[in-house]
Amino acid sequence: MIRLARVGARKQPYYRIVVIEKDRARNGRSIEVVGTYNPRTSPMSVELKHERIAFWRGLGAQVSPTVAKLLANHPALAPVPDPA
Repeated sequence: MIRLARVGARKQPYYRIVVIEKDRARNGRSIEVVGTYNPRTSPMSVELKHERIAFWRGLGAQVSPTVAKLLANHPALAPVPDPA
């Protein structure tokens, strides 16, 4: 599953977007970190590794509803064709 793992100090949330087994704890050992999300900045900052997310989704990883919203709001940029 691809979901958020909370890090950061008390009342200062910062999230990692992680690939983790579905039945592990929220901040348990993850397989891979595929992005970050900081809701406290203005505007909020989101960094995603789209190619790794696509890889894990291709292997059958489910996406949590919150991560699905982040992916919808921050889509991958289309590659620019090479003018060769």
